[in-house]
Amino acid sequence: MVQAYILIQTEVGKAAAVATEIAALPGVVTAEDVTGPYDVIVRAEAADVDELGQLVVARVQGVAGITRTLTCPVVKL
Repeated sequence: MVQAYILIQTEVGKAAAVATEIAALPGVVTAEDVTGPYDVIVRAEAADVDELGQLVVARVQGVAGITRTLTCPVVKL
């Protein structure tokens, strides 16, 4: 299992709608709108890195109102 945080910047006024839509996607554990340099932070999980990439590229980045994403895989040190 691969887990990651996806940091998302949105168009002005779109954070709540983006978080709500992303929260319904398969593989998304949580999606919350926040303050700071990013507007939404998502916790996602997938079976492997390829599946995680498909989640981010095909599903998350396809949500209207997103301007930029940054995916941060969770590592066990």
